[in-house]
Amino acid sequence: MPTNLPLLTLPTAADATDATAPRLLILYTGGTVGMVINERQELVPMHFEKLDSQLPELRQLPYRLELLALPQPIDSSNVTPANWLLLARLIGHHYAHFDGFVVLHGTDTMAYSAAALSFLLEHLGKPVVFTGAQVPVGRTRSDAARNLLTALEIAAARHPRAHTVRLPEVGLFFNDVLIRGTRAKKVESQQFAAFKSENYPPLARAGINLDFNDKSIRLLPAARLHVHQQLEEKVAVLRLFPGITEAVVGAVLGVPGLRGCVLETYGSGNAPTAPWFLDCLAKACASGVYILNVSQCEEGRVVQGRYETSAHLTDLGVIGGDDITTEAAITKLMFVLGLGRGEAETRHLLSHDLRGEISPV
Repeated sequence: MPTNLPLLTLPTAADATDATAPRLLILYTGGTVGMVINERQELVPMHFEKLDSQLPELRQLPYRLELLALPQPIDSSNVTPANWLLLARLIGHHYAHFDGFVVLHGTDTMAYSAAALSFLLEHLGKPVVFTGAQVPVGRTRSDAARNLLTALEIAAARHPRAHTVRLPEVGLFFNDVLIRGTRAKKVESQQFAAFKSENYPPLARAGINLDFNDKSIRLLPAARLHVHQQLEEKVAVLRLFPGITEAVVGAVLGVPGLRGCVLETYGSGNAPTAPWFLDCLAKACASGVYILNVSQCEEGRVVQGRYETSAHLTDLGVIGGDDITTEAAITKLMFVLGLGRGEAETRHLLSHDLRGEISPV
């Protein structure tokens, strides 16, 4: 898909010629946030040229807003790595012309997409804020307007004294909480508080005021944005459970052409010590499969070797994932393996922090 898709200018309180007003691009990919209820009470895609009539609050914003909607909205359950690469290209294409970006996305896979964009957009120096809604626009008690309006405020925010970008990284804003893109996990399908920040404090909270946690935001030396365009899709996730069989483990790790696997283990990285299980891991590692050990626990971190049930994993070649989430781990595997580096560098990149996905010990 080309990157020169048409942009729609949205009416706001900002003068279109005012160069001091932040210029923001809204990227609509799909999801509930872009749906409305028609006269027959059916859920249908919104006509975005009428977005300001659905959300009249937009007209009061002191920003210059433009909107880019994908020609075919994507249900977030159908999101693929190809969609992530397209989003990265679109942001790269418009990067020099906008001060910040807001990505409207379905909630089911938003955490995966936010993590993937975090890795693909290297040296990011502007805000990229993912948001969406649990209830569509037009419904009573919809959360769409609150999430979108605050996401735009975050994307436009500058330090009050230094006047520099407040959020030079990918974030996910939902229900008054801003989360780092590589730390988000969807934890709720029936409540507005759909996402949680795992093992890391929120980057901001929205109440009467928008309060940023500046100490938790990544501030890196300025560098030219590098938009990566390679992801390795031959990866898998293997979640352990009591009673898992050799046939299941062998089938997952023995997938033809498999390059990497996220192994969801117990506690601080523990796994069965049955000879057949260790043999499956050894064979996979020997065949060139990179296995990343991630805990099933929501808090804490993987410490291979703390207990006997994880002592053999390092010797077999399994890589400890520390406190990375599964969402960040699988997208990081795709990203790092897509770089095509040698074994030593690949293992180093997988085990070390790249985009704030791993906390320092």
